[in-house]
Amino acid sequence: MKKISIVLATVTVLMLSLAVQSHAQQAAHSASAKPATSDAKMTRDIKVISSAGARALADACTAWAEQNKQVVAMAIIDWGGNVIESHAMEGAPANAIDTALLKAKSALRWRRPTSETNKMVRSGENLAPTFMRDFPQPGALPIVLNNQVIGAMGVSGADGEKCAQAAMDAVFNGQATSSVR
Repeated sequence: MKKISIVLATVTVLMLSLAVQSHAQQAAHSASAKPATSDAKMTRDIKVISSAGARALADACTAWAEQNKQVVAMAIIDWGGNVIESHAMEGAPANAIDTALLKAKSALRWRRPTSETNKMVRSGENLAPTFMRDFPQPGALPIVLNNQVIGAMGVSGADGEKCAQAAMDAVFNGQATSSVR
């Protein structure tokens, strides 16, 4: 029993000394590291579409579709591709929200309307979207505010990009665009 206690005490002391030594090395390394220049910016501020903004886009798109006697489904994602809001109008096909989400993710990745990506693929100019699991079908727009992509909106059914653009215009009062300058 005495031998076990001595062994445990020795192991504990060794572990503590290693922890202290490691901490001392980290402190020395931090002290010797060059300070960042004042010109270098180590972070950036980003805008992200809020859940209230996404809900407002869904409501505005639905209102536009009803006014134009169309049935659509939509998905709104943030700049990281996370679903913030989705909605399907009464009568939309079962796969409509999935299709809208695929379109929104494609618009976000390529930072352009999916109708433009579709033209690039069809002309053979760029076939990457076909093997990158994208869905370059017309109906989605990136949401760009102050030249920063804050999300994307995909709409399945009817005039998807027109519906998304009408929603963006209504919610952001014409300040959001669908292209990065």
